[in-house]
Amino acid sequence: MRSPANRTVKVIPFQHSYTGGDSTPTTSSSSSSLSRWRTKLKRMKLIDWIELCLPCSRWIRTYNWREYLQPDVVSGVTVGIMLVPQSMSYAKLAGLQPIYGLYTGLVPIFVYCIFGSSRQLAVGPVALVSLLVSNVLGNVDSSGELYTELAILLSLMVGILECTMGLLRLGWLIRFISHSVISGFTTASAIVIALSQAKYFLGYSVVRSSEIIPLVKSIISGANKFSWPPFVMGLTILAIMLTMKQLGKTRKNLRFLRAVGPLTAVVLGTTFVKIFHPSSISLVGEIPQGLPSFSIPKEFGHVKSLISTTFLITGVAILESVGIAKALAAKNGYELDSNQELFGLGVANIFGSFFSAYPATGSFSRSAVNHESGAKTGLSGFIMGIIICSALLFMTPLFEFIPQCALAAIVVSAVIGLVDYEEAIFLWRVDKKDFFLWTVTSTTTLFLGIEIGVLVGVGFSLAFVIHESANPHVAVLGRLPGTTVYRNIQQYPEAYTYNGIVIVRIDAPLYFANTSFIKDRLREYEIMVDQSGSRRGPEVERISFVILEMAPVTYADSSAVQALKELYQEYKSRNIQIAIANPNRDVLETLAKSGFIDLVGKEWCFVRVHDAVQVCLQNVQTSTGVPKTPQPSLHNSLSFFERLKEKRKEDISSDEMESGERDSIIEPLL
Repeated sequence: MRSPANRTVKVIPFQHSYTGGDSTPTTSSSSSSLSRWRTKLKRMKLIDWIELCLPCSRWIRTYNWREYLQPDVVSGVTVGIMLVPQSMSYAKLAGLQPIYGLYTGLVPIFVYCIFGSSRQLAVGPVALVSLLVSNVLGNVDSSGELYTELAILLSLMVGILECTMGLLRLGWLIRFISHSVISGFTTASAIVIALSQAKYFLGYSVVRSSEIIPLVKSIISGANKFSWPPFVMGLTILAIMLTMKQLGKTRKNLRFLRAVGPLTAVVLGTTFVKIFHPSSISLVGEIPQGLPSFSIPKEFGHVKSLISTTFLITGVAILESVGIAKALAAKNGYELDSNQELFGLGVANIFGSFFSAYPATGSFSRSAVNHESGAKTGLSGFIMGIIICSALLFMTPLFEFIPQCALAAIVVSAVIGLVDYEEAIFLWRVDKKDFFLWTVTSTTTLFLGIEIGVLVGVGFSLAFVIHESANPHVAVLGRLPGTTVYRNIQQYPEAYTYNGIVIVRIDAPLYFANTSFIKDRLREYEIMVDQSGSRRGPEVERISFVILEMAPVTYADSSAVQALKELYQEYKSRNIQIAIANPNRDVLETLAKSGFIDLVGKEWCFVRVHDAVQVCLQNVQTSTGVPKTPQPSLHNSLSFFERLKEKRKEDISSDEMESGERDSIIEPLL
């Protein structure tokens, strides 16, 4: 058997252009992206521009009247009937008169059908946004005109922010918020919403607050004013609605019950009041008849105080509405652009603010009913808008006799589904870190308020992201027996390493925040691996080579390059050679432009880890001398295709490769 030092090395140069230290790459990722965008714009035809500006044209052009009309009309009527009582209920939750809930369910839904890209999303007032409106305006008298004007101004601000983020394609920013944070926030908000409706069940006033302690104190302190009639009626209606919702979920032939639950609550409550005229049950009262008039939002002097809630409502819109819309688009087989969706919601809120609407967004419950009812296109949204329009024109006199407890029951029924305790149990079993995020967010939201809860949850979420990024996974690789595959030795204990060689894989981009951590880990591995078992190759007293597997490294900044240079000098002083395996193009260009490749030596850059190992094995010395530079054979003079042909002829078995009885084929990177 030939010793490793006497193996013949067949060098096949890597067929990628090399950019030297002082040169500039011919094509950068940013310029290539820009050129692709320009090419796309040039290829766009008139119809493409129309579809970009008016997404509704996509389904209008291909509308199949025979197949789509009936399900669209049925789903539109179903959700429209559901939307009328819900709109009034959510307006009361926001501290507004019920009529403003109907206004919010009118204009925004028409506008969204034109500019929105989802064909099943049901836009209008929702419980969580209504609570946020009530929270930010808590210090303003809800019976005054200023309160209403600020709620309408908030709709304009939310619409402008959503449009701006959609046009700048900034929807990705919300990805930094963990799902566990959102779940904890919505769970706590649902509890606060339910408690805020207690006053309509109990028959006496309860303090307005987004914190649980003041609400509970207020409920307990007013117990002597408790009234039985609204409590019994509210609980009865709530029980009926929850039963109908459960039957609608579990039985396909009764799915319609889920949609008509709110209408049933209103009809039962109104009928009871009309028959018995109970004096202890408060009613909605007079509601203006007719459509809203056009008006520009006022009170711009309060913009500064509404900015934080504007961002919060926009975040809810991105997380809930866009998430629901994408899920429904996938189920119905069409594509959806998140930024276009955000822009559509923004335009809907801007136009809504001109017609006395407070912030609207996509509703999870109504969108689910719309999808289950068979909605095919945005025409179902137009039908919903027509139902609201008809209610405003002809039915407002009937709404005067709706009991307040019936509207409260509708809100409580809707938010019960937001209490996601199952998610907490799942996170406890799967990931304690995410369970901690869920617990912290829900607790702070309950006891310190909505805005503080969101800030704390987002802060912890970002802290975890930064921690994971600054402390990336770094693994020592070993060779799986009988293969040329190198894997983490902790995950594959059967993998073995070589004496004098450390193979390290960095599983993250290299940038200023994690360079120090990676350097420390490399120093640790140099000692740990040198003392570990399951090793092969010539017996040596120390580490002579460190091979960096850089395939997972997607990016390297100037700080990372400087850290690598410092590491190289440190290793050089101890007669240790660095080898690089399989960097991607961008990283390779960065290392080349910085001069790091010239510093290390082009001959120490390889396509595969196995190539680097084979070269290092030939240069491992039994003494403490400097490693030799690998010498290529005369195969370099052959053409690329001839070398490739010769390589394929080398049918080397795994046993022969490990024993060294056959020539090794080495593929340097440069």
